[in-house]
Amino acid sequence: MFKFTSTKIADVIVVEPQVFWDDRGFFMETYSKKEFENAWIDVEFVQDNHSKSKKWVFRWFHFQTQNTQSKLVRVVSGSVLDFAIDLRKDSVTYWEYIVEELSASNKKQLFVPQWFAHWFLTLEDNTEFVYKCDDYYSPEFDGWIIYSDPRLNIDFEAIKKKYDISELSFSEKDKNHPSIDEFFSNNPF
Repeated sequence: MFKFTSTKIADVIVVEPQVFWDDRGFFMETYSKKEFENAWIDVEFVQDNHSKSKKWVFRWFHFQTQNTQSKLVRVVSGSVLDFAIDLRKDSVTYWEYIVEELSASNKKQLFVPQWFAHWFLTLEDNTEFVYKCDDYYSPEFDGWIIYSDPRLNIDFEAIKKKYDISELSFSEKDKNHPSIDEFFSNNPF
């Protein structure tokens, strides 16, 4: 059994599995095609990914301009702040974003549909993040948006203060993503 809760962007859904605990530990289903379809999440996942990161690693706003991917994301060790930005030009929530804290302890998952930019910030060392995708990774169609563009209206200073973050860690590639204006001028969605 799952609980499906829409976020302020209706197509982005928090998924909470039923967890069965006993003195040995716990058991839970993390995905059921039938239950997801009953909740109007009708995708066929074809690829699973798994990453491990140290504390304060920021994996920026990634998406694919073709072979777009829906994702079902969760944390199996540690915790993250998980963000999704609506890139659909015709959407009433175009350019709005959600943020959800996902952790090994709360066991929440987040369904992020196609045509969204997605990223996460790890809050603990040895955070392991796993996600299912409904299309294959296609590096030739990689797209990004720089996290620090002020037009995102994400208060990173408040986030840093709340979680006592001294310094963020990210890849060299992530330092040179395009601005929002550059994205707007060439939005493939």
